[in-house]
Amino acid sequence: MKINFQPEFMLDVFPRILKYVHITLSITIISMIIGLTIGTIIALIRIYKIKGFESIVKAYVSFFRGTPLLVQLFLLYFGLPQVIPKLASMNAYTAAFIGLSLNSGAYMSEIIRGAISAIDKGQMEACLSVGMTSWQGMKRVIIPQATRVAIPALGNTFIGLLKESSLAFTLGVSEMLAQAKMSAAATYRVFESYLTVALIYWVITIGFSYLQGKMEEKMNKAY
Repeated sequence: MKINFQPEFMLDVFPRILKYVHITLSITIISMIIGLTIGTIIALIRIYKIKGFESIVKAYVSFFRGTPLLVQLFLLYFGLPQVIPKLASMNAYTAAFIGLSLNSGAYMSEIIRGAISAIDKGQMEACLSVGMTSWQGMKRVIIPQATRVAIPALGNTFIGLLKESSLAFTLGVSEMLAQAKMSAAATYRVFESYLTVALIYWVITIGFSYLQGKMEEKMNKAY
């Protein structure tokens, strides 16, 4: 039985797919930054039990954790413009990183809330006893320690975002998976096209995991 596999095709399609890696990475990084900001705000609201907002953020977290990301992207890009016509001008790239940001923010809020809650309450009491405000104690003592606790989970979230950014092609964004799909459709070299993009994702993940490990190692030295 002859194996119909052409590794030379992978060498040909590799640079074409690699040209779009910056789109994948930009969606991932922007989503991570915005999602981390949203997650931090939500975590603080829930920790301090801010009235009027706590119920809203609980519903937000429940919705974005309880529904598929693909459905959320479709609602944002195809559904909301029918309800709010002004959103019809939003392009697919913008919709992709907004959707990923909102989704990741819900998950990261739980990571950050758990990391802050893991710090002994006596440390905040000690901060207050020496004249610090709650914010000063949070900024100087609690958050640095909580960051150390949260980094492994936040790193996993980043890797998850990197892979989930591939769903942007369903909205029409020309990222790596979209290019692999077009290459497969044009040449019928389906296995080679998708294997190439899988290897690129894998290499990026390995690289980030290495950097994450170095960061954790550096932060653990102080403890």
